[in-house]
Amino acid sequence: MTESSNNHPEFHQILNRSEKERLLRQNARVIWFTGLSGAGKTTIAGRIEKELNQRGYLTQILDGDVVRSGINNNLGFSPDDRYENVRRIAEISKLFLHCGIICLNSFISPTHKIRQMAKDIIGQDDFIEVYINASLEVCEKRDTKGLYQKARAGKIKDFTGIDAPFEAPENPDVEINTEALSIDESVSMALEYILPVIEYKMP
Repeated sequence: MTESSNNHPEFHQILNRSEKERLLRQNARVIWFTGLSGAGKTTIAGRIEKELNQRGYLTQILDGDVVRSGINNNLGFSPDDRYENVRRIAEISKLFLHCGIICLNSFISPTHKIRQMAKDIIGQDDFIEVYINASLEVCEKRDTKGLYQKARAGKIKDFTGIDAPFEAPENPDVEINTEALSIDESVSMALEYILPVIEYKMP
């Protein structure tokens, strides 16, 4: 075998996504939870992951706080940095997708442009948009970290909902109003949409 062939393996030797999905018995998708800070994205995504794991599905959660403490720790909250934050997450999600893994992403992703960019990278057919809807007033009341208070005091700049915009999705695949629904009801509503999509059927 030549040095060239060592450095550049033939692509037909690499397992494709469908082979990995068959191994895992699941249809991989990226489930993208968007909404204001405090709306309930991370809580609901975590509960859904547990439910899916109990049903035998292999998943991976990507969460804004965790990602910003690691791979994206060099990014701030300016419009350009928010865009780059989501771009990197979308590219990482695509890698999980091609491994046959169901990826649950919990990110504010505040604008139509940012979410469309993520959808374009991942692919529309593989992208499930879940809008976790709660008003700014309710999110502020739930604010256990005091982030909204700091933002209103000017201690945090470019905070979504205070001095940076949030553009609600116009046609999400699932919209969950966490002001009206309990966590259990919210999870059930999301699963009602998700389960038929990820269910694997032998070709």
